[in-house]
Amino acid sequence: MTDSWLALEPGADPVERARTLRRAHEAFTEAGTVPQPVRPVVAESWRRSVRAGVGPDGTASVELMDDDLGAYRAEHPLAPVMPLIRELLGTFAADGEHLLAVCDAHGRLLWVEGHPATRRRADRMNFVPGARWSESAVGTNAPGTAVAVGRPVQVFTAEHFIRRVQPWTCAAAPVHDPRTGRVLGAVDITGGDGLAHPHSLGFVRAVARAAESQLALLAPEPPAAEVAELTALGRDEALLAVEGRRVRLSRRHSEIVVLLAHHPEGLTGDELLCALYEDEAVPPVTLRAELARLRAVLGPARLVSRPYRLTMPVESDATVVERRLRAGAVTAAASAYAGPLLPGSRAPAVERLRRRLADGLRAALIACADPDLLADWAHAPWGEDDLDVWRALAAVRPTAATRSRLAALESELAAPGAW
Repeated sequence: MTDSWLALEPGADPVERARTLRRAHEAFTEAGTVPQPVRPVVAESWRRSVRAGVGPDGTASVELMDDDLGAYRAEHPLAPVMPLIRELLGTFAADGEHLLAVCDAHGRLLWVEGHPATRRRADRMNFVPGARWSESAVGTNAPGTAVAVGRPVQVFTAEHFIRRVQPWTCAAAPVHDPRTGRVLGAVDITGGDGLAHPHSLGFVRAVARAAESQLALLAPEPPAAEVAELTALGRDEALLAVEGRRVRLSRRHSEIVVLLAHHPEGLTGDELLCALYEDEAVPPVTLRAELARLRAVLGPARLVSRPYRLTMPVESDATVVERRLRAGAVTAAASAYAGPLLPGSRAPAVERLRRRLADGLRAALIACADPDLLADWAHAPWGEDDLDVWRALAAVRPTAATRSRLAALESELAAPGAW
């Protein structure tokens, strides 16, 4: 499949795929295994659903009704763009016997509109305004998964985690606050198997982008707080982008900025000394000289002391990977991982951060058992000797080349003096 976020590849038989997915869903709920052809985004969502305690025979609960629902909707940031969403999606939903739905950032449905007969069917599974359809409440579903992973997604029939939802197909896209990037909710189209077409995913994505543009016009963007972007994965000299300027930092300055970005509350001089230098005999004046040079590079107002800290927020590529891992979005985390954090650094604290990030990602890859993700790691420079990953890859994709490489690694490990 060329795009794992699409439910069906071109030419696929939806009836046969639905049958295969039902068998895969049963295998997962009974044994915890995820067979092919379940997409990685769905497999990860199923696992998050189980970790959240969702059962396949559950149902959505209605949390807001009547006046409470009306008051919440009236104050919600998406309320001003509902006329636009209805204009773009409403006719399509009504004519196609589908439903238009909009949820908040917690997966709670705020508006559900569309064909009357379809709405009556949806009512029976509590797909109604005020009901919570987050992944943690009802498992895999398009609006709940879209807000969980922060990107558009289709969910086709038995890809839904709860069985009573499996007759349905849906596509949803998150809507972000144009000023902060925060997810405000999602726009969803729900109906029959025909919505597995790529056009439905593109359609809701376009509607979500139009809603974001309308929000930007309704509330002009104020002067944004200065946010620096730090790129430190897979490179020894980090890049810092701030106010349109890109600065290549020296190796020592890269270590300092990585550590201060990880500790926005700041670090004392003694803490920085311990974090940066293996040799405890390094005098504080050495560190102060490095910090003075770094302050000259960044600008005096961006690095202050007592404790040492950066005065602007920093978004690092390592933080992005960590955040996606915490959300259970393994595919997204792997795509953001460009290599080990400052791989040449011997600063003790950087080594700990580097090891923690790499171990967390590789453990998630092994647990999710997606052959493509495992292969990407195994064939990367940092994974070519990773025995555990090669074993996991051989278990799900036992090609001759994989078995050969695994045998070579195991032979090297068993050789006298290997460790």
